Amino acid sequence: METAHYQKLYALLKSQIQVGNYKEGDLLPSENELSATHKIARMTVRRALQELAGEGYIRKVKGKGSIVSATRQSLGLLSFKGFSEVVGAEHEARTVMLRSPIAIAWPDRFFYKLDKREIKAGCVTFERIRYVDQDPVLLECSYLPNFGLQDFCEKPLLDGSLFKTLSVRHQIDILSFEQDIRAVLADESTARHFEIKPMTPLVQIYRRYHTSLSDYHVYSLTFCNTEKYTISNYQ
Repeated sequence: METAHYQKLYALLKSQIQVGNYKEGDLLPSENELSATHKIARMTVRRALQELAGEGYIRKVKGKGSIVSATRQSLGLLSFKGFSEVVGAEHEARTVMLRSPIAIAWPDRFFYKLDKREIKAGCVTFERIRYVDQDPVLLECSYLPNFGLQDFCEKPLLDGSLFKTLSVRHQIDILSFEQDIRAVLADESTARHFEIKPMTPLVQIYRRYHTSLSDYHVYSLTFCNTEKYTISNYQ
């Protein structure tokens, strides 16, 4: 049980650092504060902090506590830009299609509330894994309401880009997005794609994209493997 508590706290704090809730130089809550907030033993808190320090996310300063570091290379994966545009300037970006686009009914208990028109239309969904150089960093499942998408499932994405495909072929431009970010632990299937051990902490991101069509949204569920790279929202 102690191990599960330590992993959850470790994953939570790591996620909060990665998405900028705690920035370089910020002081984390004390061991006592974390113990009281999460209702766990101080030794459990200490173990989580030791893991974060070992990975370079924080440093321990005598008389002060745990201070956030910035030792890892950061990728702007929380920005509005597409994956290749963000990563390709400094790294080799590669995408592998795990499941080609297919028209299906929406999954049960979908992560955003759908309107009646969306539910009736069903969705087009596909799954991709994204690499930075040779490292798998993103596992992304996309969902698009299935109206106005003629031939979407029959043709490959333009230059591997969903945004470009929607804009050029379907006159749908992505304008903005909202997102929900949380820390999770990898299950066996996700761990296999990332070539990591199950229960490794990941960042999970739900997104709803707003488009140039007022009644059309694009949705995605993304897992981020941050063992080698952090993520940020620079553009």
